[in-house]
Amino acid sequence: MISPRALIFVAVALAGFIGAASEAWAHPHVFVVVKSELIFDAQGKVSGIRHAWTFDEMYSSFVTTGLTADGAVASDAQLQPVAETNVGDLAENSYITVTKSPGQKVEFDKPKDIGMSEGADKLVTLRFTLPLKQALSAGKCFTLQVSDPSYFVAFDFAKTDAVKLVSPPSGCSLSVVQPKPLEDTEAKKLSEAYFSGLSPGSDFGIKLASRAILACP
Repeated sequence: MISPRALIFVAVALAGFIGAASEAWAHPHVFVVVKSELIFDAQGKVSGIRHAWTFDEMYSSFVTTGLTADGAVASDAQLQPVAETNVGDLAENSYITVTKSPGQKVEFDKPKDIGMSEGADKLVTLRFTLPLKQALSAGKCFTLQVSDPSYFVAFDFAKTDAVKLVSPPSGCSLSVVQPKPLEDTEAKKLSEAYFSGLSPGSDFGIKLASRAILACP
């Protein structure tokens, strides 16, 4: 089991992870590579989202400190309490998962399949599935973004295989759109906020997040 000391460190990190206590930080201090899967049900509707988030070297080291001796890779069992704490604390921010579907309300059910693993490269990956309370049609458009509103954590889709479709109906199309560069005034505001210790605003995270767009016939 993870030590109480490690749990304290993780709790401190999570305060920034969910933006609960770090709105003064303007620039990201944790970097995450995102891979997601859109899961379809038998009726061809989107029924859930499966995430795999790989954290940067610094945060990964932070999480695994004290879990093993001699630099050994931490086991999934050792990391399980960390995974459950991370996902549980993300609930108040809708799991940092922003979805939209015209004319339909997107609501998440309780996460499942929660786990965390450390790879040979010493980076940790958090995995969990978000079932939708009600499956949604992707006939018009379904969009997905992963974004920390405080911009303490920078989430970015992987360069390849960023989003996959699981059991989709025929004819679906998927594209990943990169964010537009910030306007000069916005970039200046972000920089000034960083050095003055003031938050640039809760919308910066979503402005700088990539967007996956799904459309099905």
